[in-house]
Amino acid sequence: MTGIETYTSYIPLYAVLVSLFVVPLIILSSRNPNLREFWTVLAAVIKFLLVLSLVPSVFFQNKYAVIDILEISPGLSLSLKVDQFGLFFAIVASGLWILTSVYSIGYMRGLNEHKQTRYFASFAVCLSATMGVAFSANLLTFLIFYETLTIATYPLVIHKETQEAISAGRKYLAFTLSAGAVLLGAISWLYIRTGNINFTPGGIYSNLANFNGVDKIIFILFLCGVGVKSAIIPLHSWLPTAMIAPTPVSALLHAVAVVKSGVFGVVRVIGFVFGPYFMIQTGMNNVVIVVASLTIILASLLAFAQNNLKRLLAYSTIGHLSYIVLGAGLLTPSSFTGGILHLLNHATLKITLFFCAGAIYVVHHKENISDIDGIGKAMPLTMTAFTIGALGLIGIPPLNGFISKWVLGYGAVEGGKIIALAVLLLSGLLNAGYFVPIIYRAFFKSSNEFGKYKEASLLMLVPLILTALVSVLIGAFPKLMFGLYDVAMSISNLVLRGVWR
Repeated sequence: MTGIETYTSYIPLYAVLVSLFVVPLIILSSRNPNLREFWTVLAAVIKFLLVLSLVPSVFFQNKYAVIDILEISPGLSLSLKVDQFGLFFAIVASGLWILTSVYSIGYMRGLNEHKQTRYFASFAVCLSATMGVAFSANLLTFLIFYETLTIATYPLVIHKETQEAISAGRKYLAFTLSAGAVLLGAISWLYIRTGNINFTPGGIYSNLANFNGVDKIIFILFLCGVGVKSAIIPLHSWLPTAMIAPTPVSALLHAVAVVKSGVFGVVRVIGFVFGPYFMIQTGMNNVVIVVASLTIILASLLAFAQNNLKRLLAYSTIGHLSYIVLGAGLLTPSSFTGGILHLLNHATLKITLFFCAGAIYVVHHKENISDIDGIGKAMPLTMTAFTIGALGLIGIPPLNGFISKWVLGYGAVEGGKIIALAVLLLSGLLNAGYFVPIIYRAFFKSSNEFGKYKEASLLMLVPLILTALVSVLIGAFPKLMFGLYDVAMSISNLVLRGVWR
């Protein structure tokens, strides 16, 4: 893609701030739950519409919206810039956030949860931070919103305020804040080395003639900094522990915000900071491939040992996040495209699974896989949606998970990395190994526990049906949503131009 133009626009800033504007309104409405929930959904809808308003210029006219918030020094500023990759992520996050907001209302009402005002206020701040991550023009802006997301998520992780929840929150902060400190050091070192921290397609390092050992260390620091939220093994253990949080928070962590911001950061670092020339010439791409491959296999094996449904889904997420990391590390047009597509496809599939897990808990108070024999008869809609999510992650056509896995696999062959292809195929078998028994238990085993039809409220049921339906539609029609399949290819071509001809 050539001929990119920029224009000044306040829309990216509005998209970031709209959720912050409603935080005081949510707090002031603490005694009026309906009004409080209205502000929550309204902010999510307005944000999504603002994001969509950027689609024509960014996707179809090659015009990127930019806004400088604060200039710290010449060449160093807090700035927003809406490029194709940022807008891709923003569409996924803001679109799913509407459904997550509606689902949260049903979940919180269903369990009569305490401190709902704090929950929804923190939820809104998380949404603003996620948009800031998506639209960051440089690493400094990215870091500020990245860390804001960490802090805003903490009250959600400890929401139950049990000893286990408090302990999980401490672990979450210990991992993520340490990663933020490492990332700050890496950014500072990069700025000293290059004098540039702006995201650049093809990488800042594409302008350097020679690379040395220092540059490799800087890259490793970056990988660790964004690798914690990406749950790369062995930086992953905070994520299963954080499953003590309410299920909408788990969906937030896995499908929309925190871990997706992590893998978004990995792709930014590989494609827009260091670039393909640096990665290939220094062999750092092979480091990424090895780390991602080990994470995919080990996380899948660890999933087999889980009886708690949410913890199993957590290990599944760890593995699938590294599909995206692997796609970026392979650095072929198809692998990079497949990785970006999996950011979308995993989001719709995994949020469906977490929505289903939450519905089961609210209605029947079951958390363990061993306790759900025959639940498919009592919750046929929920478990059908669960089946769609599970089969999609296994990679069964025509679901959307098959599309990104196919493109990733083709990318592995494209780069001559047959071992990476084997990892993807083995992962699919392992996914089937831990998901199919759950489906079998739900529909083909009997139990006296679930004697009659009883689904969750419509506030929970409708979102999980919609996310399952979206997964089917994207799988059947990959170019359906704003041409995101073509956008992913365009991003890949922009990052890898000149490397693959």
